[in-house]
Amino acid sequence: MDLNQKMKDMELQKFLAPAALVILYVFFGFFGRNFFSYTTLVNILDASYYIGFLAIGVTFVIITGGIDLSCGTVMMCAAIVGGTAYKTWGWSMGASLIFIMFVAIAFGFFNGIMVSRLKLPPFIATLGTMMVSMGVGSIVSNVRSATFPTRAEADGWFKNIFKIITEDRLSIPMGAIALFGVAIISHVILTKTKMGRYIFALGSNKEAARLSGVNVKRWEMMAYVVSGVMSGFGAIAFAAVFTTVMPAQGQGFELYAIAGAVIGGTSLSGGVGTIFGTMIGVFIMSVLRAGLPSMDLQSHYQTFFTGLVVIGAVLLDIYRNDKAAEVRILAPSDIYKENTLNKIGDLKAEGKNEEARKLKAEMKVEFARMRKEEKEEKARLLAEEKEAERQFLQESHS
Repeated sequence: MDLNQKMKDMELQKFLAPAALVILYVFFGFFGRNFFSYTTLVNILDASYYIGFLAIGVTFVIITGGIDLSCGTVMMCAAIVGGTAYKTWGWSMGASLIFIMFVAIAFGFFNGIMVSRLKLPPFIATLGTMMVSMGVGSIVSNVRSATFPTRAEADGWFKNIFKIITEDRLSIPMGAIALFGVAIISHVILTKTKMGRYIFALGSNKEAARLSGVNVKRWEMMAYVVSGVMSGFGAIAFAAVFTTVMPAQGQGFELYAIAGAVIGGTSLSGGVGTIFGTMIGVFIMSVLRAGLPSMDLQSHYQTFFTGLVVIGAVLLDIYRNDKAAEVRILAPSDIYKENTLNKIGDLKAEGKNEEARKLKAEMKVEFARMRKEEKEEKARLLAEEKEAERQFLQESHS
């Protein structure tokens, strides 16, 4: 594939997810009930916080070529253990929030050790952790729900991190600032640090990274630790928005997180992904979850359409990988066009716009002539092949 075509494909991929988000929002605004309202926007943001944190963590893991099926249940396990520590064990709110982070990070280390050190397949390792975390949450809470303090109570101060409600009952979604703050930090880690470079290297070619001197075990484990940290943030966000946490809850949240990452352009084969693309994917999922009920569609319809979106995103990922692996033999006309475009670019850089314009006009004529000759030659060769095949069949039957 030539350089210009690669650039076009990359620009198209960057454009698709934001365009889909805008189209969906406008569509539900016109056909849904009261969708273009401040209340609906706040609801969309509220539903994005915990999934957004999970999706950021999952993006790190998927870029390495792995998967984390446990992030949703780890998030809920950490939340219910922290809620139990506060409500039943009498811990302070600050200590309970720290304990939430500790539990989630511990599960992240557990996943990382199983995948990087014990060499378990990520799917199996995190599937097992999903079941373990669900069991731990139920055991610690004695299969009872955990209730966090309300906004009116003194210990409900942490809820203001995600939403401030004024005296006239206006909701200010502060969680959007927290989420995008974490997203920006994660983006910097992925694009500007050694950790980010090595995580991309693992996903592109793990063996090549190892031979290059990268400590594969350490950085692969760190990706799962990041996912654990983000599950902890998601647990705090969930407790802040919904107050009550139920045992064995959270199964299915990981699918929304993975779907958001994939819709945002993260490749399931590893080595490709962006945090901001993941954020776009998360908001697409949130708009779908808020928009479909506004059209009086029940929950099973929401699941159906969400599944279609995920399938479409995976098909797009497969197409992108196939195009990237495609070996294209350039025809003389393609080589001529590419070389001429480079010359035109050089002329424009030198400020010779008139010469660049003339060369571009000449290129169009010459390219069309060469392309026509190539098509005629191709048609002539095809006709010769068919004639040779016809004569061969006649001789074989005579």
